[in-house]
Amino acid sequence: MFIKCWGARGSIPVSGKDFLKYGGDTTCMEIRSRNNEIIIIDAGTGIRQLGNKLISEKNSSFNILFTHAHWDHLMGFPFFKPLFLSKTKLNIIRCPHPGKYAEEMMTRVMSPPNFPIKYTDIKATITYEDGCPGGFKIDTIKIEPINLSHPNSGCGYKFRENNKTFVFLTDNELGHLHENGKTLEEYADFSKNCDLLIHDCEYTDKDYLKRKEWGHSSVSQVAELAKLAKVKKLGLFHHNQDKTDNDIDNLVESVKSILKGTGIEVVGIFAGMEIEL
Repeated sequence: MFIKCWGARGSIPVSGKDFLKYGGDTTCMEIRSRNNEIIIIDAGTGIRQLGNKLISEKNSSFNILFTHAHWDHLMGFPFFKPLFLSKTKLNIIRCPHPGKYAEEMMTRVMSPPNFPIKYTDIKATITYEDGCPGGFKIDTIKIEPINLSHPNSGCGYKFRENNKTFVFLTDNELGHLHENGKTLEEYADFSKNCDLLIHDCEYTDKDYLKRKEWGHSSVSQVAELAKLAKVKKLGLFHHNQDKTDNDIDNLVESVKSILKGTGIEVVGIFAGMEIEL
């Protein structure tokens, strides 16, 4: 399983010399199966560059999963250039909720007066496939969803292929139980012994005191989850828009310090980062 980050920022894209290392684009992840089947997670602004890359590679068939409908995870969708090519075949999984939720989420993004090009102007062939709330499979990758603890809810995912496991839990608040969310222990059980856990770690513990119930986690909360789950590698994600490269470096070091002696590898996820499992 090949994993690449195209956007690791939360809430709103940023730019400038203080944001070069981790990047300024909002959430977008790419996964490729051993057969090169492509799964895209979320359509934050990072999906624009991913789309350009896929066109250059002459790839025209993709699957898209969404974690939730907050704007920073959708705002790049109208700028995904493969949408405007007739040869593109796009399969959108009905998550984080079943029924017509995914269809409605996509059409709203490109409805007047929000965007000048209408959803009906898309040239790609778009299909919708049932996914949540149960598990499902895309090519050789088995996928299991779990409810996020976040305002307005959402889904995290566990991906399994060739005895390797990747868990992706962004926009997940471990210190407060939102409606439909899970407990720390339930997230630990979901992530148990995974090869890679990428988790929301937007706040320092001091930040969190003023931002409880906003839907994001702090360094000590994420470290505790990684320790309970005995993960092999922990990636810190959904970087706050005001956090500079130095700030995020310090945040990563804080988590490393808490987890010292556990054998858990800790990294800050950045745009362009590639991981092979």
